[in-house]
Amino acid sequence: MSPDSVAPGSVRSAAELNEQIRALWLRAGGSLSAQERAEYELLVVEWAAAIRGEVIEAA
Repeated sequence: MSPDSVAPGSVRSAAELNEQIRALWLRAGGSLSAQERAEYELLVVEWAAAIRGEVIEAA
């Protein structure tokens, strides 16, 4: 991930993470390099955790 990324275990909203995922795809022009793919995978895992947290919180 980029140096200004938040460390794992941090609290970011699903919406914020979704925006970062979209921005990554825009920067990459639709084709991810190996480094971008790794960043994407980390963002998706964190996004999924945020979604689960929001669903649990809403219940």
